[in-house]
Amino acid sequence: MSNSKHSPTVENVVASTGVNQELNLESVAEDLDRTDYDREKFPGAVYRTQNPKSASLIFRTGKIVCTGTKSTDEVYESLDIVFDELRGLGIDVPSNPEIVIQNIVSTGDLDCPVNLHATAIGFGLENIEYEPEQFPGLVYRLDDPDVVTLIFGSGKVVVTGAKEPAEADRALNVISSRLDRLNLLA
Repeated sequence: MSNSKHSPTVENVVASTGVNQELNLESVAEDLDRTDYDREKFPGAVYRTQNPKSASLIFRTGKIVCTGTKSTDEVYESLDIVFDELRGLGIDVPSNPEIVIQNIVSTGDLDCPVNLHATAIGFGLENIEYEPEQFPGLVYRLDDPDVVTLIFGSGKVVVTGAKEPAEADRALNVISSRLDRLNLLA
C-alpha cells in the first residue's frame, strides 16, 4: 500500500494483440459500425467500443492495439468485442489470442507540495530530467519498478510504463520513501 492517502488511479491501459493475418481495412471499416479509416491520416482503422469505452487500432498486418480503458479487465472485455465483431465479418480470429499489456498510465498524489529543485539534487541527476523552463515537472526514471514518473510541485505524480497496476503503487512508495529520507515531505 502506498504511503500516500490515495492509491494511484489507472487513467489508461494500452495492450497489443493480433489476428495473425492481413486485413482489408477498407472492408473492415465499411462493415463495422463505429469504425473510422482514412489511410491518408493514419495507417490503421479505429474501432471504438462504448462499454467499456476504448479505441482499438486495427492494422493491415492484423496487429491490434487497444487503448483508452481504465483497467486490464476492460482491455480483455474490449478486445473480446473486437474479436467477436471480426469473427462476424468472417475473419478467422484465434480462439484465445495473446494479449500483452504494453503500458499502464496512472496518477497519484503525495498529498503535499514537493520542492522539485531539491528533489532533483537529492535523487541524483543520473535518473532525473528537470528543466523547469521547458516542462513544469520532474521526470524520474525508476529501475524497480521499471517505470517513468512525472513529479509535479503540487505533489501530483504520473506513472507511465507500468505493466501491471501494482507497479504504480510501488513507484509512489519509492518516491515517497526517498522524499521522506531526504526530509522533503512537508
